[in-house]
Amino acid sequence: MPTRAQTNAKASVLRAEFERQGAQSVEPPILQPAETLLDLYGEDIRARAYVTSDSLLGEQMLRPDFTVPVVQMHMAHGADPARYTYAGEVFRRQERDPSRASEYVQVGYEVFERDNPADSDAEVFALIAASLGDLPVRAVTGDIGVLMAVVHGLNTTQIRKDALMRHIWRPRRFRALLEQYAGRKPVSAVRKALLAGEYTSDAPFVGARRQHEIDARIEALRVDAAAPPVSEKELDLVGALLKVSAPMPDALAQLHDLSVDLPAIVPAVARVAERKEALKKRGIDVNSLMFDANYGRTSMEYYDGFVFGFRATTRPDLPPLATGGRYDALTRRLGGGHEIPAVGGVMRPGLMLELEEDQ
Repeated sequence: MPTRAQTNAKASVLRAEFERQGAQSVEPPILQPAETLLDLYGEDIRARAYVTSDSLLGEQMLRPDFTVPVVQMHMAHGADPARYTYAGEVFRRQERDPSRASEYVQVGYEVFERDNPADSDAEVFALIAASLGDLPVRAVTGDIGVLMAVVHGLNTTQIRKDALMRHIWRPRRFRALLEQYAGRKPVSAVRKALLAGEYTSDAPFVGARRQHEIDARIEALRVDAAAPPVSEKELDLVGALLKVSAPMPDALAQLHDLSVDLPAIVPAVARVAERKEALKKRGIDVNSLMFDANYGRTSMEYYDGFVFGFRATTRPDLPPLATGGRYDALTRRLGGGHEIPAVGGVMRPGLMLELEEDQ
C-alpha cells in the first residue's frame, strides 16, 4: 500500500500537470458549512458525511468533495471562462463497505466555459485519461441529460415528472414510481382508504408536519390518483433507453432509433453526438469507448449531463480511479440565479499508486 507521503507526492505531480494546462490552483477549507450540502442533497448526506457542530459557525461538515466549494467560489467572484485544480483530503463515511477508505486524497480539474460544452467535456475526459497513463483501466461514459429529457417529455402530470426527477439518482425508486404511475403496481389498502376519506388513526402525530401539510399531501395524492396512467408504450421506451450499453457509435445508433418515438431526447442525443466528435478530435478511440445510459445514476447526484469513470481492469475490487461529469444545474443553484456551463473530474492518486504496485 502506498504511504501518505507517496500519495501526496503523486497528487502534487497531477496537480502540477493540470496547472500547466492553464488551471488555477485553489484550496477550499476542509470544514464546509453543512447547510449548503443539506440543501443540495437533503438529510441523506448525513449518512455519508462527517458532521460536527460549532457554537459560532453552526453545523459543519468535513469536506465530502471539492466540487461544491469550488462552484461556490467561482460563482461568487470567478472569471469567465475559468479552469481550476486542487488536491487534498475528502471524507466519506463507509458504513456499508468498511473496506473502503473514509479519508482519501483527491485531485481535480474543473472547467467553467460557455463557448463549446462538447469540447470542454472532451478536454476534461482526455486530460484525465492522459494522466492515468498506461494503467490498466477501462473507461465508461454516459449522459444523465438524456434520461432527464425523457422525463420532461412524458405525457403525464408535472407533479409526477418532478417526483421522477428527484429520484433519477435512485434507480430502484425511479423504476417503482414509473410502474406506479403506469398502473402496474396495486394501490395499497391504506392509500385507498385515505383517498376515500375513510382512513382514521388514533396514533399521535410524529415529526414536524402540521395538519394543513398532511391535508395538502392527501389532496395531492387524490389529484395524482385521478390522473391517467403513463402509457405502456412510454414505459417500455424508457426501459429500452436504460438498457442502452454499447460502444459509442452503436449506442448513438440505438439512441437515434429511440428518438423517433421519444422526440424529447433529440437535443440531448445531438449533444452526445457532438461530444463523440470532440473526443475523437482529442485522440480518444470512440469506437471502443463505452456509453451506458445508466452510468452515474447511483453516485453522481449533482451531474446533469455527461458522466464518465475509469475503473481498473485488473482490480475489480477497487473503487473508480477517476470520475467526473457536467454539472450546469449546480452552478445555477449555487449562483443565485446565475449559471455557467461547467464540467470537471477527480482522480484518486492513492489508488493509482496501488495499481502501479500491482504491475
